[in-house]
Amino acid sequence: MAAGGQPFLILHSASPGERRTALLRGDMLEDFAVERPARPDGVGDLHLGRVGARVPALSGIFVTLAGEESGFLPDNQGGEGLSEGQAAVVRILRAAQGGKGPRLDRKVPRDVAAEGPPRRLRRGPPAVERLAASHPAAAIRTDDPETAATLRAAGLGDRVTLARRGTLFEDAVEAAIERLLGHEVPLEGGGRLLIHPTPALVAIDVDTGAATRDRGAQRRVNEAALREAARQIRLRQLAGPILIDLAGLAPAARAEFVPALKSAAGGDRLLRILGTTALGLIETVRTRVHPPLHEVLGLPPTPLSHGLAALRRALREAESRPGAALALRAHPAVLRATEALDGTLEEYRRWTARALALRPDPALLPGEEVIEDA
Repeated sequence: MAAGGQPFLILHSASPGERRTALLRGDMLEDFAVERPARPDGVGDLHLGRVGARVPALSGIFVTLAGEESGFLPDNQGGEGLSEGQAAVVRILRAAQGGKGPRLDRKVPRDVAAEGPPRRLRRGPPAVERLAASHPAAAIRTDDPETAATLRAAGLGDRVTLARRGTLFEDAVEAAIERLLGHEVPLEGGGRLLIHPTPALVAIDVDTGAATRDRGAQRRVNEAALREAARQIRLRQLAGPILIDLAGLAPAARAEFVPALKSAAGGDRLLRILGTTALGLIETVRTRVHPPLHEVLGLPPTPLSHGLAALRRALREAESRPGAALALRAHPAVLRATEALDGTLEEYRRWTARALALRPDPALLPGEEVIEDA
């Protein structure tokens, strides 16, 4: 899937409860984001907050946001000089993580008011707007009229094309996205990556497969693995410590592969490559901004992810059969999670002019959902 020199293309698709945005260069997936409007990650949001306790050991302060959520504002991001009880306008710099509140800064417009109770003042830009800003020459295709109108109002009308719902993501793109939802990534020329996030770190193992006995082939697989590892780290938005275990090499020999990883990851400003450990693992760390894909979708996918994927299929079926009354038959856990996501079934009803019937079926495992006539 070589993409050298080809222009970028942004695809944005809306389905009930979910928005998927992909950046392509040629036929290569370069960036990907999944957003659930009912559960935004908050990055980029502006809040009027109330300064809470100062924590000298952490060189910062806690700030109470809307809904009593607490974020942390480091002194070097604008917290110095603020006192307890003071109102302050802050921006969410990094999403919340593992029970810890979001990271904040004070890089906000000067004309934003700082009076009243804690509340959100403005939402941060969605992925399609972020990608449109960072790739100003990229064409944008969306199947969502509201998104098209917003982008055109922002002066991007000459870049925006509106498509029929459910028609944007071709099979090759869907296959590339599907690989982001699993632990295993096949490599060109043989071998595979095995990606395992844990609460403490992400472990990436290189399996050379049949190339194990051939040193030249083994080296080529390791080099290909590092190129793909850099890409998967970016696409999955992995964060925190990331350790890469190359295959079939003595620990001392692995350090010579570090420059190859640095070259492959050159465009990822969030990733730092630290070198190798005593065991020969390549050690990296990546700054967290948005939640990693596995936190949004689950790895393996959660019942909600299966439910929203089924709604995408139902929406495509409804688009191809206008007026058809459809039903979703699925495990009760899938239906409960889907119903619980605010506005999801209402979006399906609004876009298709028909309600979707829900049929619990305990015999179906999550991932075995069926779209059928109501």
